Amino acid sequence: MGCSFSGLNALYDSANGGGDVWINENRFRILRQASFPNVFLVKELISDPNKIKDPSHVSDDGTYAMKKVLIQNNEQLELVKEEIRVSSLFSHPNLLPLLDHAIISVKASQDQSRKQEAYLLFPVHLDGTLLDSMKTMQAKQEFFSTLEVLQIFHQLCAGLKHMHNFDPMYAHNDVKPGNVLLTHRKGQAPLAKLMDFGNARPARRQIRSRSEALQLQEWASEHISAHFRAPELWDCPSQCDIDERTDIWSLGCTLFAIMYGVSPFEYALEESDESSQLAIVNAQIKWPTEPNAQYPNDLNQFVTWMLQPQATVRPRIDDIVIHVDKLISKYSH
Repeated sequence: MGCSFSGLNALYDSANGGGDVWINENRFRILRQASFPNVFLVKELISDPNKIKDPSHVSDDGTYAMKKVLIQNNEQLELVKEEIRVSSLFSHPNLLPLLDHAIISVKASQDQSRKQEAYLLFPVHLDGTLLDSMKTMQAKQEFFSTLEVLQIFHQLCAGLKHMHNFDPMYAHNDVKPGNVLLTHRKGQAPLAKLMDFGNARPARRQIRSRSEALQLQEWASEHISAHFRAPELWDCPSQCDIDERTDIWSLGCTLFAIMYGVSPFEYALEESDESSQLAIVNAQIKWPTEPNAQYPNDLNQFVTWMLQPQATVRPRIDDIVIHVDKLISKYSH
């Protein structure tokens, strides 16, 4: 979910002037804009200690991340409500929790109708995303160790397993390094949390006509990053069953990216839409050849296993968790 620049500027101006925001009984001072365009670092001023149910999510210094969404029509309102509803469903250490939220009416200029704003409150993770870490490491020509790759990936799988085994089963629909918060910890593996449930939907869907197939393709092209989008969402058959294994494809692309710093189909997306679709639909992976970016063949085979063009032969998340556990055991000695 995003919001207009005018809405962001209004909030940012208030931030520069020390503006405050109320989220239900809690009052927050806006400190600064975070690394995401519609997310702000805020500090708690007045709080209801009973509001945040899980004490482990209470910030030691009172700082949190606040996502702000400007709502201009009923469609946007329903999307925000759905994101809040879905975000509130899950409770898992590797899924970013929604701590609190509020939707309020705001004054608009004379030539505009009254609008609403949504404020979503999350724990703050100042180290940024997995994508941020990858870019920093690329600039230094550094790579994660085999064990670090597996430890980060294991956490993503654990969070996704919680969603895939939920009742009803949910697909995240945008698994990628930019949607993974990474917190570096001294003497142990980085903590990984999957975030942004704005695209999450019940995973299983029957497609029974060409119009339904095209509708799904159009939705996917608008909401799911091309580098990580499954083949069946590029070219959806008129008669098929879509399931949670669209996420497995994205997970395979993400594992490749943790290892090599880019999507396995980045090369094709730089050429043309047609060549990128062909590369993805046929799973034409381009493996790096640099000697300092080499990983055991076990990991490359793991990626290939997830990047099966036919969704019906792709593994499910339970199988992937079992396999990554085995690899961690193998490479931790």
